Amino acid sequence: MHYQTAASWGGYVTAVVVGDPLERIERMASENAVVIFSISTCCMCHAIKRLFCGMGVNPTVYELDEDPRGKELERALMRLLGCSSVLPVVFIGGKLIGTMDRVMACHINGTLVPLLKEAGALWL
Repeated sequence: MHYQTAASWGGYVTAVVVGDPLERIERMASENAVVIFSISTCCMCHAIKRLFCGMGVNPTVYELDEDPRGKELERALMRLLGCSSVLPVVFIGGKLIGTMDRVMACHINGTLVPLLKEAGALWL
């Protein structure tokens, strides 16, 4: 699996911003076409990253366990989604898609590719 550096159009980045966690998430999610909030040791997070890479999408991945304020962001994502087990969380075009189950449902029912095209993450 290959990811670009943060300076290019996808990759692993560390969130080094201050302010309200929900505002930070909103800002981070809107900076790139596909954004994944993840934990580096999570198998579901790995699977969702592989799905997008396999489709030719280079997501920006925020590994929350590698960020000093990652727990704060994870708690904010829990509040946003209203559940206790949230990662991975995917945003496409700045819009919350959801967790693994929602992304897979979109993939299976054929709505994921149009969302990716609309966000500029896929060109074909």
